[in-house]
Amino acid sequence: QVQLVESGGGSVLSGGSLRLSCAAAGYTYSDYCMAWFRQAPGKEREGVAAISAGASYTWNADSVKGRFTISRDNVKNMLYLQMNSLKPEDTAMYYCAAVENYHCYTQWAVANGYNYWGQGTQVTVSS
Repeated sequence: QVQLVESGGGSVLSGGSLRLSCAAAGYTYSDYCMAWFRQAPGKEREGVAAISAGASYTWNADSVKGRFTISRDNVKNMLYLQMNSLKPEDTAMYYCAAVENYHCYTQWAVANGYNYWGQGTQVTVSS
């Protein structure tokens, strides 16, 4: 049974930092590209960052470049998102997701293609 469980969300002031974690189980984690998506109320789900199966490649949305860093541990089956210099517009529910590795090279930010999703963790940034 596939499980993706996010943690680390919370409420912070603008300019603050948070580190999100995602624990994966039930599939061959090291074979899959992993990504973080977010969805704010009334908005579509958007890709934040992705990392290839072997961690050789990463992709980031323009809105988070220079502020967010995605990483993974293929021994512990963990995915991370270090978020610095947070802004109120970063407020959203954050989800981790898994997809076949090839998908990320051309369509990492397309949510429809992802196989597995977590339940999400809320991030709230206040000014």
